[in-house]
Amino acid sequence: MSDLQELTNELMQDPDFKKEYEALQPEMNITRAILDARIRAGMTQMELAEKSGISQADICRLEKGTRNPSIALLKRLAEAMDSTLRIEFVPKKYKQRNT
Repeated sequence: MSDLQELTNELMQDPDFKKEYEALQPEMNITRAILDARIRAGMTQMELAEKSGISQADICRLEKGTRNPSIALLKRLAEAMDSTLRIEFVPKKYKQRNT
């Protein structure tokens, strides 16, 4: 296990940290999905910029999580990577109560 994973596991024991970490998860998932899709497409940030019409600096910001993309921007990225954009809502898993 990496030092980062060990630290994360330790910090997750703190309820306040865990709440904030989980609140950021959707943004982190989008950031990771953009990066993974670009790598899967075999493209550099510059190639994606040229094909999508989005600046390389903005693609860098998206991948670093310092810019939140609109749906329209995500569609442009998906098209440039010859991909389909799919957004889904996944039900939370609820604990069953013992009654």
